[in-house]
Amino acid sequence: MGLFSRNKKDKKNSCCCDSSCAPETMVQTETDKASIGIKVLGSGCDKCNALEQAACEALAELGMETTIDHVTDFTQIAAYGVMTTPALVVDGQVVSYGKVLKKDEAKALIEKVRG
Repeated sequence: MGLFSRNKKDKKNSCCCDSSCAPETMVQTETDKASIGIKVLGSGCDKCNALEQAACEALAELGMETTIDHVTDFTQIAAYGVMTTPALVVDGQVVSYGKVLKKDEAKALIEKVRG
């Protein structure tokens, strides 16, 4: 029965999400993960936008002039190991996922990472 069997040859060019990502895309994603900054990972839904707003308000209270990148590409989100969005990434480290943080929660996490 060949329902569940796949040749290993078929998977040699695939990535972790089982699509045919180009090696250049994967290298770029790994480079982006290591970059300094704040990222919101998610599809762009209301919850993701609410997390972005809370993070923006937290940064304003902390006096930090950091832009927030909103990552909607699921290949990049998967590279962070995040399976539940929205997620907040501070300087390459996933600090929260699967819930919308309040401003004070986001502020505390940013302070913890950035010390």
